[in-house]
Amino acid sequence: MEAANRTKNVKYAIRDIAVLAKQVAKKKKVISLNVGDPNRFDFRTPPHLIAAVTKAMKQNKNYYADSAGEEEAIDAIADFYRSKGVNVLNSDILISFGVSEAIGMCIAAFFNPGDNVLIPKPSYPVYSAYLNLYGIDQKFYTLNEDANWNLDVSDIEKNINDKTKAIVVINPNNPTGGVYDKQTLKDLVNLAGQHNLVIFSDEIYDELILEGKMYHTAALSKEVPVITFNGLAKNFLAPGWRTGWAAIKDVSGEIKSARDALFQLARARLCASTPQQYAIKSALQGNRKHVKDAVKKLKTRRDITFKRINEINGLSLAKPSAAFYAFPRINFGIDDKSFCTRLLEEEGVATVYGSGFDMPGHFRIVYLPKEDILNEALDKIESLVKRVKQ
Repeated sequence: MEAANRTKNVKYAIRDIAVLAKQVAKKKKVISLNVGDPNRFDFRTPPHLIAAVTKAMKQNKNYYADSAGEEEAIDAIADFYRSKGVNVLNSDILISFGVSEAIGMCIAAFFNPGDNVLIPKPSYPVYSAYLNLYGIDQKFYTLNEDANWNLDVSDIEKNINDKTKAIVVINPNNPTGGVYDKQTLKDLVNLAGQHNLVIFSDEIYDELILEGKMYHTAALSKEVPVITFNGLAKNFLAPGWRTGWAAIKDVSGEIKSARDALFQLARARLCASTPQQYAIKSALQGNRKHVKDAVKKLKTRRDITFKRINEINGLSLAKPSAAFYAFPRINFGIDDKSFCTRLLEEEGVATVYGSGFDMPGHFRIVYLPKEDILNEALDKIESLVKRVKQ
């Protein structure tokens, strides 16, 4: 049996490079800077979240949850957004099996083949993967590397046509670590309103802010529909729990039909994992000491990465402001995929090539490791660059 045509353009470079890394690891030590999983390093899920899940399991809350999510968790999410100035109805919140599931279901429910969706360049590859899977066209707008990867609203406007249905915003951004300023986001919302577009706002790193301030897109919108994606994976250091959500703000009911289709899809897949949903209230209403601790460590590791990369002749890096990613530019004669492949095979350092994020000429570093391991990896990156440039 031949593979279905719809799968042929579904790629996910972050996991694809991990396959090669496993092969290389059979021969030599590999330093993994490719997957943004804090729990693979010296970060731990907060005890109060573990206690909440354990309690739920002991109370035998191991049944199928409501398809949209458990009431306690939905209440907590709604209260959280209201505290941020986003009026979201409980009935417009969907708890998902990780944010990726929510993104995939929204794309399936909202768009038809022939529609197009604007996504950033660079972009987190799950958007391209799902758009390709469902036959939805993607159009790219380019982030401004010279302005720390900020949005360029004029570039977004140039790419809108009569088939455009939505704009994807990833803020804080993966893979760049960029954070968008308030006025730019306001301009984006106004642009979406002028063209009757929905905004998908992916905010999974919204508390891991190393400097500056993060603004919620939905809080800046009066009438433009905004779907906000978030979850427990990054801010709350529980990626393996696969607990995310989509919160729909649709004041005038413009996207009611698509919203209803989304919840219909949710019923078809039964539910997200039930016990982990009972960590959501503890996460959103509990203490944030782990966030402060994480941000402190990440600032130090970000600063090391920023300094070291910019000291390497042949590479340059705009300073990340959030999350735990850096996206250096390769300024000499080698393509990004060859660079990352050689870096892995010759030096034992796994990174992800920029073309996997729809931005050739760059590569993504995860700066989660402890300082000594991070410096060792950066030494190896420098060694390869010097050798290749000779």
